[in-house]
Amino acid sequence: MARPFTLAGLLRLRTLQQDAAAGDLAAANARLHESGARQARARTALGGTPTDPTDTTTLYAVAAARAASRSMLADLEALRQQQAEDAAAAESAFTAARAATVGLEKLEARHALAIAADDLHAEQTVIDEIASGSWHRAAAAR
Repeated sequence: MARPFTLAGLLRLRTLQQDAAAGDLAAANARLHESGARQARARTALGGTPTDPTDTTTLYAVAAARAASRSMLADLEALRQQQAEDAAAAESAFTAARAATVGLEKLEARHALAIAADDLHAEQTVIDEIASGSWHRAAAAR
């Protein structure tokens, strides 16, 4: 009977942690991408506004709209920057979780190789015993 890998529970836990970190990284990257797209849409919308004021009231309205747009773009840039930092932190957490998992996966692979070698050795011992018994029976029959 093969010995079970004694660190299997820890490996499952580390794998779950790695999967959670991968999910966090994917979500952070999605938020970052959406923020960049939102910022690009805002810039495109700002570029499409007419800039030909016909009177002072229109000029004041255009100036106020531009100030509000600049403020919105600054807020979007700050949000994108924060989300980029969050994505970098999530990537770092994923890398750490993956490194912790890889070491245990290598130990599990070595364990599996050792079990396979033990099984082959036991099988070879049985084959040798059968062959030896058969040889002795054949020698005794002569």
